[in-house]
Amino acid sequence: MTPATSAQRPGADVETTIVYGVIPPRFGSPPLQAVAARLPYLAGLGVNAVWLSPIAACPPGDFGYAVVDELAIRPDYGDADDLHALVAAAHSVGIRVLLDLVPNHTSSQHPFFADASERGRASSYYDWYDRDQDGAPTHYFDWTHLPNLNYANPEVRAYMDRVFAFWVSEFDVDGFRVDACWGVQRRRPGYWPAWSRALREQKPGVLLIAEASARDEYWYESGYDLAYDWTDELGHWAWEDVFADAAGIAGRLDRALAADPRPGRVLRFLNNNDTGPRFVTRYGPAANRAAAALLMTLPGTPCIYTGDEVGAEFEPYGEPGVVDWDADPHDLREWYRALCRLRSSRPSLRAPHIARAEAEPGDGCYAYVRHGGDGGGPLLVVVNFGDDDAEVRVAVDQSFESLAGAATLADVLNGGDVPGCAAGIPVPAGSARVLAEPTGGGR
Repeated sequence: MTPATSAQRPGADVETTIVYGVIPPRFGSPPLQAVAARLPYLAGLGVNAVWLSPIAACPPGDFGYAVVDELAIRPDYGDADDLHALVAAAHSVGIRVLLDLVPNHTSSQHPFFADASERGRASSYYDWYDRDQDGAPTHYFDWTHLPNLNYANPEVRAYMDRVFAFWVSEFDVDGFRVDACWGVQRRRPGYWPAWSRALREQKPGVLLIAEASARDEYWYESGYDLAYDWTDELGHWAWEDVFADAAGIAGRLDRALAADPRPGRVLRFLNNNDTGPRFVTRYGPAANRAAAALLMTLPGTPCIYTGDEVGAEFEPYGEPGVVDWDADPHDLREWYRALCRLRSSRPSLRAPHIARAEAEPGDGCYAYVRHGGDGGGPLLVVVNFGDDDAEVRVAVDQSFESLAGAATLADVLNGGDVPGCAAGIPVPAGSARVLAEPTGGGR
């Protein structure tokens, strides 16, 4: 792998980005208009980028990954005027718009594939699809309705280049979450570096997110800004086994975080379109509060997904429905808002640097120091995943003297002062503290 060129390095301020994943129909109807109407609310929450799940034309009832026209907006979501209005509204409140595009495959109902199926080798689209030695179209997993495109064909590459360029030039979108880009990597690894260079020539600050593991350096070297918080195993969330039990959580988190080659370039999430039942459903509201604090204070770019901040419970591919934005049964909204505000205001939380701090009691508690941001002092984060309130004694490296030696520390997340590291920091169950040296010194 060759080092990234200047054109391939991130130009989208990933360290300051807080992404909100949007399933448009869960915002209301018509979906694009409903999303646009809620953008001021998202800006108030502290979000500065939205990732729209696929909005390109697809068969009725499909979530959006079975595309039948890459250059058209699905009519049940709205039209070009609606998308123009959404992007303009987002930009007016400081939010960037990212589209979820699908370059790996098409729907089996796509006109290109239908023509190839009907006419065989006589079709000009026959060679647009990847085929096995018997001429059958290939696919991944059980996606028999999603035939792979043939990236050995220069016409396919040129077409997909045009697709991405179209959404930038026509609608001024700010980036892409690229679905199943790992599939194209397998079949044509040289495609993505050239693609990212071309997009950055068109719009230098474009934000590119790979639906692929952040543990694979290929994605950064190929021009992507961020990649998913997956293990080396395709599609497996790195934190999948972390939260089942508070006992031993520190060791499990250590192992997951130690595997990140570039911690500041990881897209971190508790939920997305593929995680099934929502985190709050699987682990409960207390664990959700603690995990949200982790999400928002670790290196990397956090992604809040549709309704996370109000404890919405649904499955993305399940029964349709609109999130009840007025409900907040677990009082999560203000917690998420406070975490977003803190992350945006504290340079140390946006830096890539982290130092573990040993915490006692160890079962259920986790502590670390965030440091290195320009103009910001170090911050001690203490998270309690346990069922009981805890008095947490923390051993902070002496290089962070302002934290290690302070008699009291200021809680910049919740407000107020607490005893210093050696005395025992009170941390409620299912909560967190983010601590700085008090302005007066506190020694």
